Amino acid sequence: MTITATPTPGKSLISPTDHALILIDFQSQMAFATKSIATEVLRNNAALISRAAKSFDVPTILTTVAKDSFSGPMFTEIADAFPGQKMFDRTSMNTWEDAAVIDEVNRIGKTRLVMAGLWTSVCIVGPVASAIDQGFDVYFIADACGDISAEAHERAVQRMIQLGAKPMTSLQYMLELQRDWARTETYESTTGIARQYGGGYGLGITYAKTMFNASEGH
Repeated sequence: MTITATPTPGKSLISPTDHALILIDFQSQMAFATKSIATEVLRNNAALISRAAKSFDVPTILTTVAKDSFSGPMFTEIADAFPGQKMFDRTSMNTWEDAAVIDEVNRIGKTRLVMAGLWTSVCIVGPVASAIDQGFDVYFIADACGDISAEAHERAVQRMIQLGAKPMTSLQYMLELQRDWARTETYESTTGIARQYGGGYGLGITYAKTMFNASEGH
C-alpha cells in the first residue's frame, strides 16, 4: 500500500480553537502539601499555560475548592492572566460533579479538554476519568499538576493514560498552539511568554535576539 504524505497537522495536535482549558485548584492550601514538583516550578508552569491560553483566546475555566473557608485564593499567576474572570468555587473534590462547572463546559461547547491542577491523584484524575466516560477527548498538562509525593503523581499519570488521556507539558502546550513561527499575530506574545517563563529556552531566545536579532520565523 502506498501512503502519500501531505503538509497537514495530525488530528491529535491541539489548536487554539479546538479545546477548552480547565485549571483546577491552584490554591495555597493544596500547594503547601505538594511535593512532586517544586512550588516555584509549579507556579512558573501555571503562569506559562495561563498566559498562553489568554494570548491565543483559548476558552478557559477557572475553578477552586472551598476558596473562602479552607483552601485559599487561586494562584495570582493565573488570576492575573484572566483579570475579572469568574472562578467557580466548589465543595466537590471532583470538578466534574459540580453543576455550575458542567454548565460552563456545555456553554463553551468543546469536545476536547485540557486540564491541569492540584492534586493530580484527586482533583485531576476525577474530572479526567469522568469526562472520558462521557466521550470527551482529554489531555492533561503533567508538569502543571502536582501531588503529595512523586509516587502519587506518577500513579495518577499512569492511571489517566490508561484511561485514554494524553499527557503534555507546559511549554509543549504553548508551542503546539503556535506551531508555526510564520503566524506573526502571536509570534511576539509567544516568544515573550517563553522569555519570561520558558527557562533555558527563554534565555536562548533572549540571547539570540540580543546578539543576532534572530527570529524563529526566518
